[in-house]
Amino acid sequence: MAWTWRFEKADGTEVPPAVQPEEFTTQGDAESWVGEVWKDLLEGGADQVVLFDGETRIYGPMSLHGESAESAESAESAEPAAEEA
Repeated sequence: MAWTWRFEKADGTEVPPAVQPEEFTTQGDAESWVGEVWKDLLEGGADQVVLFDGETRIYGPMSLHGESAESAESAESAEPAAEEA
C-alpha cells in the first residue's frame, strides 16, 4: 500500500496541494516529506493534513499552523512545573 496525504482547509474541505506529493512507501517517508514542505503547503492554502495508508485513515486532521501547536505545547509543559513548585 502507498502512504498518501489529504490536504484540507480548516473546515475539512479538500484543496489541491501547493507542492505535489509522491506516493510514499513508508509512514516515516510521508511524515518526513510533510515536515519539509509544511510551510509551502500552508502558504498554498492548506490548513491541515490527513495521513492515509491506502484507503485507511491513519491520523488527522493535523494542523499546519505551527505557532498554535507550539503555544499549546509550551502551556502544557509549564503546568507540571507549576504543580511541583
